[in-house]
Amino acid sequence: MGERHLDEVKSAHQSTAADASRFCDDEAYPRPQLRRTHWQSLDGPWRFTFDDEKRYSHPGEIEQWPLRIEVPYPIESKASGIGDRGFHKACWYQREFDVEATGASRVILHFGAVDYFAKVWVNGHFVTSHEGGHTPFQCDITDVLNSSGPQVLSVYVEDDPQELNKPRGKQDWQLEPHSIWYPRTTGIWQTVWIERVARTYVQKIRWTPHVEGFALTFEARVIGERVDGLSMEVQIRHKDRLLADDRYMIIDGEVDRRIILSDPGIDDFRNEILWSPEKPQLLDATIRLKRGDEVLDEIQSYTALRSVGVLRDRFMLNGRPYQLKLVLDQGYWPDTLLAAPDDAALRRDVELAKAMGFNGVRKHQKIENPRYLYWADRLGLLVWEEMPSAYRFTRTAIKRIVKEWGEAIERDFSHPCVITWVPFNESWGVPELTSVGAHQNAVAALYHLTKTLDPTRPVIGNDGWESSDTDIIGIHDYDANIEHLRQRYGPEVSTEQLFDRRRPGGKVLTLDGYPHRGQPVMLTEFGGIAFDTRPRKASDVDGDTAEIWGYSVAEAADEFARRFHELIEAVTYTALFSGYCYTQFADTFQEANGLLTEDRVPKIPIEQIRKAVGMSRTHIQGAA
Repeated sequence: MGERHLDEVKSAHQSTAADASRFCDDEAYPRPQLRRTHWQSLDGPWRFTFDDEKRYSHPGEIEQWPLRIEVPYPIESKASGIGDRGFHKACWYQREFDVEATGASRVILHFGAVDYFAKVWVNGHFVTSHEGGHTPFQCDITDVLNSSGPQVLSVYVEDDPQELNKPRGKQDWQLEPHSIWYPRTTGIWQTVWIERVARTYVQKIRWTPHVEGFALTFEARVIGERVDGLSMEVQIRHKDRLLADDRYMIIDGEVDRRIILSDPGIDDFRNEILWSPEKPQLLDATIRLKRGDEVLDEIQSYTALRSVGVLRDRFMLNGRPYQLKLVLDQGYWPDTLLAAPDDAALRRDVELAKAMGFNGVRKHQKIENPRYLYWADRLGLLVWEEMPSAYRFTRTAIKRIVKEWGEAIERDFSHPCVITWVPFNESWGVPELTSVGAHQNAVAALYHLTKTLDPTRPVIGNDGWESSDTDIIGIHDYDANIEHLRQRYGPEVSTEQLFDRRRPGGKVLTLDGYPHRGQPVMLTEFGGIAFDTRPRKASDVDGDTAEIWGYSVAEAADEFARRFHELIEAVTYTALFSGYCYTQFADTFQEANGLLTEDRVPKIPIEQIRKAVGMSRTHIQGAA
């Protein structure tokens, strides 16, 4: 059965994959929207040692490195070669690498993500530190490189497995995963890499689309040695058509310009060039930093014309109402945990979501690898980005969330696939929202901070229940009874009744003083049907000791297919909802409520899933 289903997957997304094949980046550049030619991955085997007692303060103090680890896989993962899921507070990494030190260029060291606190040395010299387990950091290591011979890179990581006042997402604080919590992620879990740049170079860029004006705002920051007379060339193309070829002077190390794209005045062209899941049209960009005619830095990038927002009770894409059909994606793999096995695995997850008929994913409690966003941009998949939660409310926790959330928004702002920001989920980390002003203020602060850092996208202050400041009201409801859902959200229920009632867990949908103001209402978690396809019986899922976990259980494939179809039909038919997010994409350890197994094999024929997800209100009402 598994091979047949896999054949259906291949058939379902064959055309999408073919369309994207010309964009395939075999080298899997880690920062897809600011690409250079000269870079080198430092992934692979590293020396490794635990330091639970924190005996060492400098890599030179370590006499023996008893273990080897495969970077970038967490120490808890099988793929790392360590596979130790015990409690470890600290560890060290070390490896050699070769790079030529020259006076004509700089060498930048990059880390995609290290959980949770990292300190870095090169050739025994301390070069940088970073706090936050889900966002990138980098530093210039040129001045500490040896003039010849190998360079030595050492990394110290501190990650207390039981500390609850740091953003940790779904990482369990107990020794063994239980309920909806999964194995911990410690240490390096995204690519480590170096790149060579000019002594004056482009540090960052940002794209902001303006569909209504057929324009883009382009921002760039230039750092390094001060050079007079700098300019920047920006060329933008859609396939073979040149849309812009501009040149700007660099003022105070920055460029901030609105680029009006060449418009032939044909409506069909305007419609054709817009980005959507159905037509993921990207605009390729070449950016050159110049001094006179000399090119100091050249980078490749891409962007897209697309707009997102809300209008009354509907989500809007490119100025038109758009029904969101999302699936909850935890972003774990059995052998590599939070880290992807490789770039192909990230691409395959995007293809599978589309093959099942969904137009987007809600990345749950994870800031996903930028390469996933790259494939979502290329292949056409919407992404809700959600901040991993802390599980205690403290000043330290809020400060850490604010810092890391700001870094995540900065990293992913330019990706057209990202359409919504979610700083809090189900009141995690702010458990007393109904009664404690500081908790309410935290949600309000993160909502308004997010709107300040990015005024172009909707923000959900707290997804699930107890909404206050929010652009969309997200409801989580795992009631397995279809009639209950119809009665609860059907047309005979007034808005006042809906928002006065309590929901699962005894939670209210909106806080006092925050009545429904006409925002879109979406069922952003539902389903959760556990169906275990492994060769053993699915036992009772109540309690943390059960073999599998889910919100309800299906014993056979036909029952699972029928219940899934009925749930999707009921939610699609409910006019109240302008979108939904089904739980979930794939099985994740003991949580066996995925449409796919943890190895990404469909549990029922993918055509059945796609047929259910593809239903529209018009189709259902016409059939009725």
